[in-house]
Parts: sequence; C-alpha cells; structure tokens
Amino acid sequence: MRFRALGFLQVFLVFLCLAITPNQGWSTDHSDPHAIFFKDVQTRLLKEGFNQSMIDSLYGKPEVRFDAGTVSLFFVHSEARVDYEQFTTWKAIRKARKYIKGHDKELQSAKATYRVDPEVITAIILVETQLGTYMGRSRVFNVLSTMAALNDPEARNVLYKELPPKRRYSRAKFEKKADWRTKWAFKELVAFIHYTAREDLDTTRLKGSYAGAIGIAQFMPTNAYKMAKDGNGDGRRNLYEHADAIASVAYYLKYHGWKPGISSKKQHRMVLHYNNSDVYANTVLKIAKKLK
Repeated sequence: MRFRALGFLQVFLVFLCLAITPNQGWSTDHSDPHAIFFKDVQTRLLKEGFNQSMIDSLYGKPEVRFDAGTVSLFFVHSEARVDYEQFTTWKAIRKARKYIKGHDKELQSAKATYRVDPEVITAIILVETQLGTYMGRSRVFNVLSTMAALNDPEARNVLYKELPPKRRYSRAKFEKKADWRTKWAFKELVAFIHYTAREDLDTTRLKGSYAGAIGIAQFMPTNAYKMAKDGNGDGRRNLYEHADAIASVAYYLKYHGWKPGISSKKQHRMVLHYNNSDVYANTVLKIAKKLK
C-alpha cells in the first residue's frame, strides 16, 4: 500500500504541474514581470512564418526583457537637441581623415563599385557612430520587441509612466506615436530576426541604438536585410565590420540616386533618405567638403 500511495502522489504532482503551466506555446522569462507583453508579439511572429522552437528559444533567453527605459528615450528623442556641430570641429575632421587613410582600400573599392565619394561615406559614418566607436548600448531585440508590444494597452501604460517627467507630453500625443511605432517596430523586428539569422549574428545580444539601428552605419533592420553588402568578400554582410558598413552606405546612397557630379541640391536630397533631417544632411555634406 505504501508504494502504491507514493505512485499516486507522484502522478498527482505531475498533473498539477501541467495544469498550472501558463500559456504553453509561447515563451517568456518569468523573472521579468512585464514579459507577458511579448505573448502577442510571438503569436504574430509565428504568423510571419517563424517556427515555434525558434521563437521559444529567443524569448526564453534570460537577457530578453521588456525595455521601457530605453524605448522611453526614443519616444522623447528630438532631432533639434542633437549637437551636430561636434562633428565639424577640427578634431572630428582630423579623426575622419585618419579613418579615410586607414580604410582607403575599402573606401576606394566602394567608390569603384557604387561611384560614391569616400568623403561622403566617411561623413555619414562619423555622424552615425563616431567612425564606428559608438554603435549604441541597447539590446536591439529587446527594443524592437518592446515597441512591437505596444498594441497592448497595459504595455503602453508602463511605457508612458517611464517617460522622463520633464519631457513627458500629453497622453493623446503619446497614443498617436505608439499607434504607428508599434506597427513600424514589428516590421523592423521581423527584418532583424531574418537579418541576424542570415548573417549568423547573436539575435538577442546584438546591441545598437535606442531606436533599433544597428552597426557602424546604423541601418534599421529592414534596410540591413535588403541593402547590406559584403565589402570584404567573406560571404557575410556584417554591418559591425568596417568593410561591409562602407560598402553598404555606398550602395544605399546609389540606390537612392547618388551619381558622380550631381548638384548640391540633389546630394542633399539623397542624404535625407538616410535621415530625414535638413540639419543632418547639411552636416554630412559640410563634413564631406572639409574632407576633400
């Protein structure tokens, strides 16, 4: 009787564990109280064609978090607050000239292939990541997953409370931003998973900007997946390597219409595709002119 009783108890405990296991078919890190917001994101990713085991593996990793702190910085970002003058100082230009000299082979190859001047490529990389020395500290997977989860009202509440008090705007304005950013971020998340899988990069640990831009050239994942180029011939399009980043910037500009000898007005319009900011485009072209 004693052994039969123990057997029944064991069976009961197994049944109890199965009964209380929540939300089977999707994965989350239970140490993060807000990870439940990723449930719907995972469901939508499955509809995009990703397999269950891959999604479970990604969202089951301990580094995956609902990152309201980082995303809140993106929501209050203002292009007017960016100090673009820092990139046109003699010190910055000297570093850019050194970069051109150090990466002459890659820059000349990009010029020969895509017909984009090394000075323009270097100017963009200077402004984007200080010549590859600062590419962002945020886990891109977390950033994009967090924004993609903002179709959940409670997730929005958590994020809105995280906005810096001195820069917090009206709830109505926030809701409008969240509406389009959650849709945009989901597309970027899909592209990011595809890109990192294709290039054999660590999806959940890769770091970038608080907007989700990646690598030396700060491409958004949709652009990385479609437009990244292999600049060193190793068979990969790794935007964290200078040769690939240089080739990718050149191709991106060519794709949008860059040609040798185009007018300053057209050059400005081409650079706006990279960042739709007049001050950004003016700064890039000013740097390129100084580097001539």
